[in-house]
Amino acid sequence: MLRRSADAVPGVRLGTLRVGPVDGAPTEEPGVPPPPSALWPGPLRIGAEFAATRLEPFPALADRLRAALADAAADRLGLRVTEVDLRITGVDQPDEPPEQPSPAADPSDAPAEDRPAGEDTPEHRAASTALAVPGVARLGGAFGGRTGAVRMDHPAPGRPAHVRLELVVSPGHRPLEVARAVRHAVTEALPDRPSVAVLVTALD
Repeated sequence: MLRRSADAVPGVRLGTLRVGPVDGAPTEEPGVPPPPSALWPGPLRIGAEFAATRLEPFPALADRLRAALADAAADRLGLRVTEVDLRITGVDQPDEPPEQPSPAADPSDAPAEDRPAGEDTPEHRAASTALAVPGVARLGGAFGGRTGAVRMDHPAPGRPAHVRLELVVSPGHRPLEVARAVRHAVTEALPDRPSVAVLVTALD
């Protein structure tokens, strides 16, 4: 999503793009066990490199790119971004086609499942509940293939379970709002009211 927003800025060819915590900012304790690769709650920083594809003042070009990335992060993804740090790497020659960066692996290319196999298991109920939430396009297991989209961990006896769901968000929906709705729906649908973590693996 961030790359698509950068591609819409005339005169910019985006290179490396990273999202991480703001240096020195205090982090918040996560409310549930975070999925793999998740950042702990707290303010975020976008760092990016770009090349100019036409001659114009670099500060104006950087300002447009910074605004596009910040707006996409806040409005489309619901991320709390407080810093956008840009570095210009050069100017593409007009008579040479720009070299395209290698595309990052898209988690949506991984095998996806709509429903886990089995009868009316808690995993099946969690999957069915998540798929009924508006904005959920499908379940997609980025880290576990076809069987990894819904995982349930059972801690010590007497303690509630923990569910991790991996899903793809439909166009026009904000991932943060969809994830919160899925967490609430799945918690209410299962009898022991487990904690729920949602990992958005792609945006359709």
